[in-house]
Parts: sequence; structure tokens; C-alpha cells
Amino acid sequence: QVQLVESGGDLVQPGESLTLSCEASGDIVRVDGMSWYRQPTGGQRTFVATVFPDGQTRYADTIKGRFTISRDNAKNTMYLQMNNLRPEDTAIYFCNTNIQRADSSTIRNYWGQGTQVTVSS
Repeated sequence: QVQLVESGGDLVQPGESLTLSCEASGDIVRVDGMSWYRQPTGGQRTFVATVFPDGQTRYADTIKGRFTISRDNAKNTMYLQMNNLRPEDTAIYFCNTNIQRADSSTIRNYWGQGTQVTVSS
């Protein structure tokens, strides 16, 4: 069984930093580009950033320059370093990626359960 598990969400004050993690676990042979999305209460889920297996990255304009995405391929883990956090960054942050399991030739899309980030004074 394959799982994506996010961690690191917390309540922080504006201007502070936070690092989120997302680990893909299970009998995995391949993990494609890994992405973060976020969804504020009552709002839509939107793209935040993507990191590809070769390290290339893509960012949403709203967070460019403040957030840094990275990954450790050996651990099937992705990170999101968030600096200078603002109240509008408050949301549930979700991990998303395509994974091929060892017992299948099919690549499936997976979502994590989300981790809450709250930025408030």
C-alpha cells in the first residue's frame, strides 16, 4: 500500500518560517514530479510548487521568492521551506504526486491528507 503523509504544519506569527515535509511510503519503484497545493477554509485548492526528480522546480507567482521546494529522492520525501509567512498563506497544504508501485506497471496519482498551516498574530 502506498501513502503520502504530510507533516510540519503549525500555528506561526506573520514573518516567521516553517518547513513542511511529505513522505511517500510503500513498495515504490517510481515517483514523478512532487507538488504542493493549498486550500484555505472555504476556498479552492491551488497550486503552490513542484519539484521534479532532476531537481527542477516550478512555483506559483504568489509565493515565489518566499517558498523553496526540494526533495530527497532516496527517501521519497519532499520539503517546502516557507519564509516570511503571511496571514494569506493560512491553508491546508496537500502533497500530490504520481507513483508507480512495485507490483504494478500502472502509474497512479496520489494525494496526502493535508497539514494545517495557520499564520496569525
